[in-house]
Amino acid sequence: MGEQNPSDRLRGDHPKETKENGTGSFSQFSSSVRAMVRIRQKYQAIKKRRLEIAAASSQSFMSPRSTSPKVFTFENLQDTINSNPASPRKRKKKRKARVLYPSSSLRAVPTKERSRAKNCLYLLCIIVFLQVYNAIENLDDHVLKYDLDGLEKTLKREVFGQQEVAESLLGHLHDYLSTYVHNKPLVLSLHGPTGVGKSHVGRLLAQHFRSVVGEDLVMQYFVLHHCPTDDDIPQCTKSLDSHVSEMVTQAAEEEKIPVFIFDEVEHMPRELLDTLQDLIHPKNNNEYLNAIYIFISNLGHEDITKFVLHNSSVAVSGRLSLSQELNPWLRSYLERYHILFLEAELLPFMLLEKSHVMDCFIDEMSREGFYPDRSHVERLAEELSYYIVGEWEFSHTGCRQVVAKVNLL
Repeated sequence: MGEQNPSDRLRGDHPKETKENGTGSFSQFSSSVRAMVRIRQKYQAIKKRRLEIAAASSQSFMSPRSTSPKVFTFENLQDTINSNPASPRKRKKKRKARVLYPSSSLRAVPTKERSRAKNCLYLLCIIVFLQVYNAIENLDDHVLKYDLDGLEKTLKREVFGQQEVAESLLGHLHDYLSTYVHNKPLVLSLHGPTGVGKSHVGRLLAQHFRSVVGEDLVMQYFVLHHCPTDDDIPQCTKSLDSHVSEMVTQAAEEEKIPVFIFDEVEHMPRELLDTLQDLIHPKNNNEYLNAIYIFISNLGHEDITKFVLHNSSVAVSGRLSLSQELNPWLRSYLERYHILFLEAELLPFMLLEKSHVMDCFIDEMSREGFYPDRSHVERLAEELSYYIVGEWEFSHTGCRQVVAKVNLL
């Protein structure tokens, strides 16, 4: 019992060794199984993901995936067009231009609110339009009370052969009488030979303005009548100054424009010319700025006659403007004569033709109650003297002798 057989020891030890080997082999097998399971799960997940990707691609293209390369042909394009002819063509949307800002900190979003400044601007335009319209209406009202339309009809009816002068005269009067406030008086100077109608126009102007502004605001001054001798010059100067001052003051109170007509200016002494110069260009009183001065003279008549005779063909036909051609020379001559004419508007009168003299005879005979027979009028016109230039005949004395001839009938 104390000793065992070696065979028995071998049998006794074998179960124990077998047991230990069985436990180690099982643990190795379980780890291998677990690794295979993990590999299989990973493979199944990868396979499932590939199947999902393949299914999604097949649904989007609706055609089986081909491994062969695709070749583009126009036949497939034509079939696609024929199979879907009503498919609308998509328009490419234009990208809106981005607004660039100088910096991100100053970025601002524009608003669609209407600016109030536009409404104020529209209101201002309306106010300005109403003011201008009202001013134009006031100008028309101011001119209407002087009845320049009636004066135009009178000049056309009673002045012959001086259409250009009449139009220029009416234009200056209309422009000046459109407003009451002025920065200088209107000065008109009528020049021309004897008998062309200068004094007659002066009388018509005096008569017309007496009827529209009153007798007290129109002065018709004849030098040889109001100041006949040299001894009367100091008194004439003082009287003229006081009379003009009184008329200007009265006109300012009545808000009217006075008219001063001076005839025979070529006989006016220099003292009177200096007095008129001081009245026309006052230094301190603005009342003298609202006045009309009309000077009538034959200064420069010899050169006017030569000019008309030298340019008779174009002057009579109306292609030559007498005032435009003569004014530069006439102005220089008058400024040397006296500075009174420095700012005057010059209106030169033309010589009268024989037809104009006949019109004067007809008008005067009608006034005196005689029947203006044509043959009788021509016979009376033949008794006067004329400048003969080609086919044109210009009267030496104009219509000055017409009244005397008619009075002898």
